[in-house]
Amino acid sequence: YQAPAFNLTSVALSFDLFEDHSTVHSTLHLQRNGQHQQPLVLHGQDLELLEIKIDGEPLAEEAYTLAKESLTISNVSDTFTFECKVKIAPQNNSSLEGLYKSRSMFCTQCEAEGFRKITYFLDRPDVLSVFTTRVCADKSRYPTLLSNGNLMDSGDAEEGRHWAEWHDPHPKPSYLFALVAGDLASVDDQFVTMGGRQVELKLYVEEKDLDKCDHAISALKNAMSWDERVYGREYDLDIYMIVAVDDFNMGAMENKGLNIFNTSCVLANPDTTTDAGFQRVEAVVAHEYFHNWSGNRVTCRDWFQLSLKEGFTVFRDSEFSADMGSRTVKRVEDVQFLRTAQFAEDSGPMAHAVQPASFIEISNFYTLTIYEKGAEVVRMFHTLLGADLFRTATDLYFDRHDGQAVTINEFVQAMADASGRDFSQFMNWYHQAGTPEVAVTEQYDEIAKTYTLTFKQSCPSTPEASSSEKNPFHIPVAMGLLGEAGALRLQIKDERVDTDISDNTHRVLEFTEQQQSFCFDQVNEKPVPSLFRDFSAPVKIRYDYSTQDLLRLMTLDDDGFCRWNASQELGLAAVAALRGDSNNDAVNTLIEGYGLLLGDENLDPAMVALMLSLPSEAYLAEQQSIIDVDGNHHARLALIKQITLQLKTQLQSVYKRCQQQLQNLGRDVGAKAIGLRSLKNTILGYLMQDATAESVALCKAQFEQGENMTDVFSALTALVYSDDPSSEPVQVKALDSFYQRWQHEPLVVNQWFAVQSGNPKPGTLEQVKNLMRHPAFDAKNPNKLRSVISVFCNQNLVNFHQKDGAGYTFLADNILLLNQQNPQVASRMLTPLTKWRRFDETRQHLMKIQLERIAASDNLSKDVYEVVSRTLSGA
Repeated sequence: YQAPAFNLTSVALSFDLFEDHSTVHSTLHLQRNGQHQQPLVLHGQDLELLEIKIDGEPLAEEAYTLAKESLTISNVSDTFTFECKVKIAPQNNSSLEGLYKSRSMFCTQCEAEGFRKITYFLDRPDVLSVFTTRVCADKSRYPTLLSNGNLMDSGDAEEGRHWAEWHDPHPKPSYLFALVAGDLASVDDQFVTMGGRQVELKLYVEEKDLDKCDHAISALKNAMSWDERVYGREYDLDIYMIVAVDDFNMGAMENKGLNIFNTSCVLANPDTTTDAGFQRVEAVVAHEYFHNWSGNRVTCRDWFQLSLKEGFTVFRDSEFSADMGSRTVKRVEDVQFLRTAQFAEDSGPMAHAVQPASFIEISNFYTLTIYEKGAEVVRMFHTLLGADLFRTATDLYFDRHDGQAVTINEFVQAMADASGRDFSQFMNWYHQAGTPEVAVTEQYDEIAKTYTLTFKQSCPSTPEASSSEKNPFHIPVAMGLLGEAGALRLQIKDERVDTDISDNTHRVLEFTEQQQSFCFDQVNEKPVPSLFRDFSAPVKIRYDYSTQDLLRLMTLDDDGFCRWNASQELGLAAVAALRGDSNNDAVNTLIEGYGLLLGDENLDPAMVALMLSLPSEAYLAEQQSIIDVDGNHHARLALIKQITLQLKTQLQSVYKRCQQQLQNLGRDVGAKAIGLRSLKNTILGYLMQDATAESVALCKAQFEQGENMTDVFSALTALVYSDDPSSEPVQVKALDSFYQRWQHEPLVVNQWFAVQSGNPKPGTLEQVKNLMRHPAFDAKNPNKLRSVISVFCNQNLVNFHQKDGAGYTFLADNILLLNQQNPQVASRMLTPLTKWRRFDETRQHLMKIQLERIAASDNLSKDVYEVVSRTLSGA
């Protein structure tokens, strides 16, 4: 890292937007940073320079140097004003970075390095400045003109144009800049802060989407209240704006005071949005709002610190969602995603530390490691310090660094200073790549009544370091012990008994050595250990549970994560048994456990639904050194059919019970209704694998009579995925009627694409190719690309990995097309091919051929080049 050669005290931007081009006039007030007489080097990309001045005087061509991605001026004074005027073509900007057009709307996406596509600038996160922005456009086409901060003035201009001027008083880096110009309507509300200030809330959408805004506005107000209550953070501008954009590479962007959202993350209506969609909107709205402090007021010094804002904010939005609904369900959902997707990232060629050591293209490092694993690292601080001390530490962090661009070290230092603890070893979580593996063994002394757990940690080799080079992690192990009747009291041998914990059944151990033992005394029966409760650390747990141990955890443990985890472990063992890998009683024990779950009406329906959901094929794959795609698929399907046959009566009974309890909650999106629908539709999926006339009729009735998109889409999915030939006419008719009804709702059409792309039945690849020729498919829209190509390649494993390699050729063809059109999307779509070394020799060969074909392509973008080169080299 090197500090910037110049600081920017203020920035004035003037945009003139036209249909065939736009011009940007920028005025930068600069001051040399330090004594070194370095030249001024500004970033710029795809810009046509029209005019350049220093202190109001035009600059001769020989006084500056233009390169492909920079503008350099060698001789400048210590304090000066730089002006330039550039011409850009937003209407042709298919990368969706910088200023571009989303159908009839101008909008921006500047994180991480998009601002350099707007004008010449010091486009780096540690250059903070106060921005004033003037936007001018045709009034009839673009009546809404928005930018960051507060509206200062507006008016009409010549030739039917108008203008608006915005000022953001809070210094910010260029990646947080935003601009929107379009024909938009808004839903308006207000929020009164804890300090008594009134904040105007505005959600801008196309007029047809005004009926899909209430949930996002409610989520925003809840997030603002929660952040005041839990973190003491108050909003700091007079207005908070959100704009829904259909063409967007990411989910949303936290631009100061003007958040730009992918429509899929902000629009929600029970008719068009599933429960999962509602929950996603709530989480993303909260996430972007929370960035106002953890990312905007305190931002990153450089992009190696990306998890400073993203990991911290994911933790914050996860805790918010937990408080809004079921804490246990939210935690299990987060862990399920982490263990399936992020653990896979950790074990592949793109594995990197939470604080990466190097990168070629920063866009490739907006990864699950930065976001999800980064959040888990912050969660471990919370676990080790406790809620009160963690709040003290975050207060210290915000107060110390408000208005600054800082590093992860500053965040950790605040944790250390607030608690008086040394977190130097804990930093291994930030600096070392890979998922630690913790092997646990036990020893019970029946005579002495002692029980000893021995933990041994290791971390597999990753591109930057071998396993032998990895240092031990500081691992919090939340745990309990279960006897036949339930939880046992925990007493570590020779530890002074504290009256406050004398009846404690839960505690957090701190595991810091390569190998470490903990001995408990006064243990009157051989217990079953309940390990890593609430998933207290992002590790792979190795402990040799018997099937009866797992059944005890599944039915008796008071920790929701451990109960769910036991059901997953039984599911893994049952699939392995049916795959022929082992002979055990896991299938019968799992079915016994499922029967107990279905018979207990006091359990949370959402939690029961999660426990009834078998490990996904993607998670099964992550347990194997050589992935058995076909074996996993067929064994899992056989297990589903066996469960359905043995528990059919119970499944039907619970389905009807859920239906009855939902009669007065049909369109409600509260936690109770969501949980009941989740359980009901999980059961429907089981019943349709039996596909009797009764089951098909039940599914068809739910599809036709459902009062909300969750029920309708779940029934459609169950119909489409049923492999019974007799249900095929019903499937075809259902798909057609669904499209005819919702063809004018792009987000619903995306779901229609996705259910067909994810169909595990043979022949789906040809169907996917047909979908890409459908009139509703748009190859320039990331949401459409994700709903067809990404769903097929990432979720439909049995078809993507068909043995002739046609799926690999299909993906490579599309990556090569996207490479020039939208490099960010292209590089992210490469993920399935990065795992090529994990498959059998035939598939490895076929995948490698396509990777080498991509690598040999001319004009490969930095985004795609980095992923392909690291994948082929293994580094």
